[in-house]
Amino acid sequence: MSEPYAAPGQGQPVINVNVQAPAILIAPPSGPGIGVRVVWYLFIGWWLTGIMIGIAYFAALTIIGLPVAFYLFNRIPTFLTLRGRSKTYRATTTADGSATILSAVNIEQMPMWARALWFVCVGWWLGAIWLGLAYFLCLIVIGLPFGIMMFDRTGGVMTLLRY
Repeated sequence: MSEPYAAPGQGQPVINVNVQAPAILIAPPSGPGIGVRVVWYLFIGWWLTGIMIGIAYFAALTIIGLPVAFYLFNRIPTFLTLRGRSKTYRATTTADGSATILSAVNIEQMPMWARALWFVCVGWWLGAIWLGLAYFLCLIVIGLPFGIMMFDRTGGVMTLLRY
């Protein structure tokens, strides 16, 4: 039987502990192919998005309609180009290494009172400017990637939502 390896100059054996942190995976957005998405954008997406922004912003200003407003805000990239939202998962391997378990990652949010205060003082007007600029970038095709990125972050601008 062999002895455990001892580090030079030390009497204690070296123990190899292989500890891995869980990996974070980001699932790409799902949806139809690029051809269908381009046709959708050209014929429907650009004007439907403008209407949805107007409806969602009006609902946000009524305060009671905030849940509906943010439901619509979170789906603006889908209205624009049929692009789904990315999802984040944590991959954890079982102790025996036989399986990998994926679980959705929930990001800790700021307190609701702070988010509500932000919306009342800053979020409602900054959100209008943000959405207007994002929509303008989407109308000029070269700015489309930046506009979609801005739409994805609308909740953070209006209510400090963390993604």
